[in-house]
Amino acid sequence: MRTVLRLKRLMPEVLWTMCGNRSCSNSSIRRLESNTSILKHLISKIIATGPISVAEYMRESLTNPVSGYYVKNDMLGAGGDFITSPELSQIFGELLGVWCVSEWMAAGKSSVFQLVELGPGRGSLASDILRVFSQLKAVLGETDISVHLVEVSPKLSQLQAKCLTGDQTWTCNDDQLVYRSGTTFTGLPINWYHRIEDVPRGFSVFLAHEFFDALPIHKFQRTENGWREVMVDIDPESPEKLRFVVSHRPTLASSMLIQKDENRQHVEVCPEGAVIVQKLANRIADDGGAALIVDYGHDGTKTDTFRGFKGHHLHNVLEAPGMADLTADVDFSYLRRMTGNQVTCLGPVTQRSFLKNMGIDSRLQVLLRSCHDPSTRAQLINSYDMLINPEKMGHRFQFFSVLGRGRLAQSQGSQKNLTPVPVAGFTELTTQ
Repeated sequence: MRTVLRLKRLMPEVLWTMCGNRSCSNSSIRRLESNTSILKHLISKIIATGPISVAEYMRESLTNPVSGYYVKNDMLGAGGDFITSPELSQIFGELLGVWCVSEWMAAGKSSVFQLVELGPGRGSLASDILRVFSQLKAVLGETDISVHLVEVSPKLSQLQAKCLTGDQTWTCNDDQLVYRSGTTFTGLPINWYHRIEDVPRGFSVFLAHEFFDALPIHKFQRTENGWREVMVDIDPESPEKLRFVVSHRPTLASSMLIQKDENRQHVEVCPEGAVIVQKLANRIADDGGAALIVDYGHDGTKTDTFRGFKGHHLHNVLEAPGMADLTADVDFSYLRRMTGNQVTCLGPVTQRSFLKNMGIDSRLQVLLRSCHDPSTRAQLINSYDMLINPEKMGHRFQFFSVLGRGRLAQSQGSQKNLTPVPVAGFTELTTQ
């Protein structure tokens, strides 16, 4: 579980120092032999072209094709840098599986059903969801179901393949959009892709659990001269280290990405997140389906949330790039604006509210009644508490959905009943 931390606001009077005033030289690079290859690469880039954006720093640190954090590491679980909800309890994935089927039914039970997960981790969430699909065969009938995973990490794609197929997969030719294919334990076709646009068109339910928070952000500071972008530069007092500075002039990003009515003093904007949510919205509008986004986040209220994690502890974001996870809270108000008017958005609601509305209490009781091992019962109870306790994950994670424009206008039963079909998780659970 990544811990939330409010960082100190960057002071606008900190301006970057250009390379000519730093005494940068080849000898300073040679002193970096003990540091990471990405750090050397970044310092060389800054020496050549000047300070870089936080977005570029994150992109290089996390997804550099040679040494990026997500490319070369298995960062999940007790031995990694953080633990996610699906790793804690099967109940989490099971309830999301129910949500997927519920939205498929509410949308008219399409004959084609694509489950698409962005950044699937170790595959634990997809595994729990597919188990629910198997248990609901009577509901799903002869529906053509397939699984599509969008994953940039070769290491994680191997772990996902082992989790979901027993490693019964094969790699595809470089000229194909799919780079790995196989069949799940439950007999469904499964494919891996590097990009969302490579996933086939068709009715799809998209899941993004702790995906958007790792996308690169730009950071901006309000100054007496207007909005300025926060950049990453070399520390002139320690040439082997990096520091945050504030640009002394507007950048393209600071001129284009700040909303006119913004009243915060410090803002983080994720343009890549905007592009992705627009792609999801376009697909849902054209092909049908829904998206469920689960992440640390806020509704346009927070400011400095950029942080790093290594070994389950907070880590200096500018230290040892490529060796730690970097993350920032998702601004759901920004994602909502970026979806446009072709879809409907619900949320964000807290993880506690969503799981309660999905019936997590009833599901826990069912599992406890069938479990007689004291240690397993204790694990179920502890993971339940971790998921919904407001002081733990319950209020830190938010659920946000993107639905077709006509989803909430659909009626149940006769033409006279125009009551919209409730959206599971976003509607309070009631008992008859």
